[in-house]
Amino acid sequence: MLIYRIPKKQSIIFPGSHCESCKKAIPIYQNIPIISYILLRGKCSRCGAKIHWHHLLVEIITPLLFLGLFFRYGLHDFRFYKYILLASFLIPIFFIDAINQIIPHVLSIPLLISGIILAIIPGNDVGIVNALLTGVIVFSLLLLLAWAYQKLRGVEGLGGGDIWLLTGLAIYFGLTGIPYIFLLSALMGIIYFLIFVKDKSKPFAYGTFIAVAAIIWSVIGEDTIFNLLSFL
Repeated sequence: MLIYRIPKKQSIIFPGSHCESCKKAIPIYQNIPIISYILLRGKCSRCGAKIHWHHLLVEIITPLLFLGLFFRYGLHDFRFYKYILLASFLIPIFFIDAINQIIPHVLSIPLLISGIILAIIPGNDVGIVNALLTGVIVFSLLLLLAWAYQKLRGVEGLGGGDIWLLTGLAIYFGLTGIPYIFLLSALMGIIYFLIFVKDKSKPFAYGTFIAVAAIIWSVIGEDTIFNLLSFL
């Protein structure tokens, strides 16, 4: 719902779940995650309009990701709740950027705020000084990089949405973690760009790779990422 409505600047509260073609409200028994989509074959029961595939994919990815975080940290580790909140931002950011090539500020700015609040809470793996310092450093460097690229090439090289997203992740992961988010997302982005982007002059959704890198880091853990990057 966030993925569909936020880019269109529609309310995420009203109206409730409904078909965008015939505007019919979707009853509760047809709004069961995964099951309803499969039984309805991805179509509205009234008008037969197709329901976008991202609904099913999100309904599958979200619980699997939450389970992965549970098995990684357990219920008694503060990081479990921290990264569930982070994932709840990154999932819609990933799909919105992939589909529309934008990262809405309504998702990226709250990411910064929530990261600062979490850094104040005892038990967080990134303290408030680390979080704020890393956020300021990353934001300043990215702003300088975007300005320099704009001056040298005459085109935008790094969107504002990417800057805010990376700053938010800097607050979440701190000074030791964020460099590896940069490296991992850049590595995946370069591979994708070289293999799949035919027109090299056109921009592509880098925010998707940032989101994936952050999720991989939070679920798999830093030791595995360290070993992988060292091998590469």
